[in-house]
Amino acid sequence: MRIMDRRSFLIAAFSAVTATPALAAAKKKRIAYQGAEVVEFRTPERRGTVIVNTGERALYHVIGSETAVRYGVAVGKAGFDWAGIAKIGRKVAWPTWTPPASMIRRRPELAEWADGMPGGPDNPLGARALYLYANGRDTMFRIHGTNEPWSIGTAASSGCIRMLNEEVSELYENVRIGTKVIVL
Repeated sequence: MRIMDRRSFLIAAFSAVTATPALAAAKKKRIAYQGAEVVEFRTPERRGTVIVNTGERALYHVIGSETAVRYGVAVGKAGFDWAGIAKIGRKVAWPTWTPPASMIRRRPELAEWADGMPGGPDNPLGARALYLYANGRDTMFRIHGTNEPWSIGTAASSGCIRMLNEEVSELYENVRIGTKVIVL
């Protein structure tokens, strides 16, 4: 085992301290999302499975033994995130959005939509919604479009997975009821 001398220790410590601000700045800098792409993706999961990596802010739709379509997504804010295994239990085009009571308590201005906001371009669920079910019950989490495309790549939602409207529409057409969804 090599013992670090004082000089090496001081150089390493200085490097770590001075590199921290640069690393923090690099982490804050967001790269603009360039759109869906087919990528190499090794997984034991079957073709058709949807895997959401919340840390990467990416959704992978497995299309082959070592390939997937990678979509950028927005994920749940701290305290609103969810992870688990579910199935697509329902698919809806231009879904009605009904804010949950807990959201209305946090944001009283949403009370006007307590009975639901009709689907359309101003609706927060966007063009399509895939409803996630576990053990036969609605998890209350969704993969859906957004009327806030700038949120892709961030932790911005109340737990759901947001996608660009054109990309969630593509995914909607390519998955079935019962498709396995893994959220990491």
